[in-house]
Amino acid sequence: MVARVIPVDLFDLVIFGATGDLAQRKILPGLYRRWKEGQIPEGSTIIGAARSDVTLDEFLSTTKSALQKYLPAKELDSDKVAGFLAMLDYVPIDARGTDGWQELAARMRTDKVRAFYFSVAPALFGDLAQRLHDHAIAHRQSRIVVEKPFGHDLASARALNATLAAYFHEDQIYRIDHYLGKETVQNLMAVRFANILFEPLWNAQYVDHVQITVAETVGVEGRGEYYDHSGAMRDMVQNHLMQLLCLIAMEPPHHFDPDAMRDEKLKVIRALDPVSAADVVRGQYRGTDGDDYLAESGNPDSRTESFVALKLHVSNWRWKGTPFYLRTGKRLKSRVSEIAVIFKEPPHSIFGAENPWRENVLVIRLQPDEGMDLRVMIKEPGPGGMRLKDVALDMSFAEALGDDLDIPDAYERLIMDVIRGNQTLFMRGDEVEAAWAWVDPVIAVWQARGDTPEPYEPGSTGPEGALMLLHKDGRRWREVR
Repeated sequence: MVARVIPVDLFDLVIFGATGDLAQRKILPGLYRRWKEGQIPEGSTIIGAARSDVTLDEFLSTTKSALQKYLPAKELDSDKVAGFLAMLDYVPIDARGTDGWQELAARMRTDKVRAFYFSVAPALFGDLAQRLHDHAIAHRQSRIVVEKPFGHDLASARALNATLAAYFHEDQIYRIDHYLGKETVQNLMAVRFANILFEPLWNAQYVDHVQITVAETVGVEGRGEYYDHSGAMRDMVQNHLMQLLCLIAMEPPHHFDPDAMRDEKLKVIRALDPVSAADVVRGQYRGTDGDDYLAESGNPDSRTESFVALKLHVSNWRWKGTPFYLRTGKRLKSRVSEIAVIFKEPPHSIFGAENPWRENVLVIRLQPDEGMDLRVMIKEPGPGGMRLKDVALDMSFAEALGDDLDIPDAYERLIMDVIRGNQTLFMRGDEVEAAWAWVDPVIAVWQARGDTPEPYEPGSTGPEGALMLLHKDGRRWREVR
């Protein structure tokens, strides 16, 4: 099966930080795939911009190497690669000075869609926005894409939003969270709002609890200095996990419309109860020098968490009394991202004690193999009487829709949405600020107490305290496989 490809309008896309890791690893390979599938029209221009004083030929050579490194060989059609490289241009530019801006203005070819991807440090966002405005490179139909982190706390998030708002309208600002571009995350919306099956059960009366897990096997690696000033709470919970929580807990919007969707997500964040200290567990992986957070971060006295688990409550009519458990960490047993909705036990079993009930669970897998499964109780085949067992009604996208299905990477999908002007899968400024307003007090509590994260072994499922967080409620985490 081949995915339906919807072309976009002619555009100019400028990638600031085009020689950096994100651009070379994700953005440019993703754009090549969209070009190869016929989604990018002839005449569009992709302009790399960075401080690196390299020639166009050098930039093209680096980009070609990135395609070869980060894409499967079967996708690298020589004619398509040549056609894609012909779309590229490069301008050395000084984000905080005057060099390169007139040259960039001269390279812009279309007065239609102009998009500017800020694949740079957040400290440069304001400078880039100002210079695009001052040099009249951006116009009312232009869009800017900003990567996380969207601030370090509420005050810095407000300052960043104010800076961007000085030069661009809110409907021109695309705050990208690649988790929202994943196929499974969008299918979660389809499962919830395009089917009547789950909606009557999607509430505190039938849902016992919800678990959201984002586990990584890698450590902080080359991001040690940045990560040590951030930690799992700021790096993952405030954005990725919060967005997944909102999609699970939100009310149905009146229409599949960007602001309608984001209005409902904002209501979830504002309905979150403050978290008590007893409902937060912080951990830090500790092992040998090659597998130890203190060594990798370069800070032997660090109190920054590489793991965090929380118990949250959403105080509204739908979810009052149903806990949401979130956990994320580095150097864990497996790489897995999933949302698990665990339903309550039936009020009465007619099958006797010899048939103990096992949980009905809806699992939405984001990675590594995207799909969904629903665990239900059935009769075990055979003549042994009514013996029950739980089985999974499993759906892998690759199996259900065909191994040859072209599913765009999250970055590919989101960049194309920027060109279309569709903000549904991007965060609004007030949504970012509301998330920080909830996160800041949680961080302030452990900073005031001087808490030290609980150590855990690399390759484990996290610190013991995380297990106790659920154990004291008579529950257990799903196994990280």
